[in-house]
Amino acid sequence: MKLIDRYIAREILLPFAVVILILTGLFASFSSARLLAGAVTESLGIFALFKLVFLKTLISLEVLIAIALYISVIIGLGRLNKDHELTVLRSVGISTTRIVWVVLTVAIPIGIISGILSSYIRPWAYAESYILDAQAEAELNTNRFQAGRFHGSERSGRVIYVQEKNDSIKQMQHIFHYVKNPHNSEIVIAKQAFQVQPLSSEEKPYIQLSDGIIYKISNDASVDDAIEFENMTYYINTDYVLNYRRKAAPTRTLWESDEPRDIAEFQWRISRPLATILLALLAVTFIRISPRRDKTDRTYLIAALLFAAYYNLSGLAKNWVENGVVGTFPGMWWLDVSVLIGLSLYAFFLKYQWFGKQA
Repeated sequence: MKLIDRYIAREILLPFAVVILILTGLFASFSSARLLAGAVTESLGIFALFKLVFLKTLISLEVLIAIALYISVIIGLGRLNKDHELTVLRSVGISTTRIVWVVLTVAIPIGIISGILSSYIRPWAYAESYILDAQAEAELNTNRFQAGRFHGSERSGRVIYVQEKNDSIKQMQHIFHYVKNPHNSEIVIAKQAFQVQPLSSEEKPYIQLSDGIIYKISNDASVDDAIEFENMTYYINTDYVLNYRRKAAPTRTLWESDEPRDIAEFQWRISRPLATILLALLAVTFIRISPRRDKTDRTYLIAALLFAAYYNLSGLAKNWVENGVVGTFPGMWWLDVSVLIGLSLYAFFLKYQWFGKQA
């Protein structure tokens, strides 16, 4: 790489390093605050909190890297443009095409890193965070219950009463559990219960009940049911388990699947490198702004709107594949192909404009 190329690359990489550190710090702080508000430390401890924040930050890096590169290209080339350095470079024969190639030499390695994070690190982080989340949910569903008091939830329609409780061995004595469903109501009474924590991502948190009875009261039928049991496993509801398992699944497993949701997740993962590179190329288009007038705020506003539109459309494309609105092909690729065609037309327009001035 020549001296000028290294200089341009450095003007992009320095802001990239700063921006990615700031974004990562902000995301980690936000995750910490949200988990602290959810009282996770009371159930899992401070070490598990830091681990969960670390895992969630790893999951977010595929997006944060793309944002940081997008911003750094605008900042780096924008500074060169504002200080008339790009004008000087063009006057000595450095074309816009060469500047684009320099941007690509920076964007392609970063895009590969984003692809590795998306295809390998992110699934692992989701699997580990699912285990911690499931443990936290299991813990919170029992630790928040004080012995000798009724606890109710309007959202779930549940009422729970625990007469005695031993936190050290996760044991409860004389349990009453009521839940109201759309078509019936259910009452569970048991002498004792043990909370069991999940040990892998394939398990759900559950509570082991013993020596009890279940009353099922129907809203329509005239006959209700009563079932006695010696032992019963009660699984805690986790609506997000399936999504977590899909996001935690190995990329090869998703590649071999025919399920639309698995296909959407697979295409999302392998499209992250291309998305990162395309965003860097989109950022290059902002160097055309005239340096004679200060339009920095307007530039960043337009850039933010463009980035938001791209990622919202990416989410929409993924949802369409998940719901079967769009098939495996074009799948999610229509958006990236459209952006690539738009960039090609823009480059052709600039080249045609340049030839027109020469004539």
